[in-house]
Amino acid sequence: MAYTPQYYPGASHVAVNRRKHMSGDVEKLRTVSDDDLVAALGHRAPGADYPSIHPPLKEMGEPDCPVRQMVEPTPGAAAGDRVRYSQFTDSMYSAPSIPYFRSYYAAINFRGVDPGTLSGRQIVEARERDMEAQCKATIESEMTCPALAGLRGCTVHGHSLRLAEDGVMFDMLQRTHLEGGNVIEDKDQVGVPIDRKVNFGKPMTEAEAKKRTTIYRTDGVKYRDEPEVLDHVHLVHHRRTMYGYRPETAAETAPGVGPVTYKTV
Repeated sequence: MAYTPQYYPGASHVAVNRRKHMSGDVEKLRTVSDDDLVAALGHRAPGADYPSIHPPLKEMGEPDCPVRQMVEPTPGAAAGDRVRYSQFTDSMYSAPSIPYFRSYYAAINFRGVDPGTLSGRQIVEARERDMEAQCKATIESEMTCPALAGLRGCTVHGHSLRLAEDGVMFDMLQRTHLEGGNVIEDKDQVGVPIDRKVNFGKPMTEAEAKKRTTIYRTDGVKYRDEPEVLDHVHLVHHRRTMYGYRPETAAETAPGVGPVTYKTV
């Protein structure tokens, strides 16, 4: 019997979207060329070879190690790529994804990645070609609206600010702008001008963004209207607290022993 993982509780479309992001079952909405992606990231020139920090693994004569024999290296590790990063900022105004779920998506669906989660941005570090593959999949999917999310390697401010009149998230470095109905990026992720206009496509409408978002909001799906999600979060925090500070009570909150009573302090 095949096992189907349950990634996240909840019955609303927000909970469904969170499960989609975690499982990697996301819809592809646009196509970004490899050269455009490389230009937007800014780590190397489009068409240039990948710089390396060590020879390819096949040429190095690795030590006899059972773990190395069991685990196939990622393409970037096998080639000796250096480690590079991509970093996204997502607007609090119904952006499709949020930092935690970008990290879940990367960690669950890609090997050799190191996701970092902060309140207003999310970074993924990996061997360069592995990072590009993960970043490309993210940008091309429903996880990213080019107006409500953006590649921002620095000066990430804007996620909590009101949207501009054209519906684009504020960016102090003005890496993107709306042109002919499409979001155009003419600076790389750290704000350095590039010699091309990278077209990330049309923004989502407000209705589509709310349909695809993973954000609970009082003007959308309210967090308190998801009893299964609240119960799960309460249970996790209760067990972490009790196990950490009163391990002798572990049996009282073990799975299958019945409901746990939550008390507000």
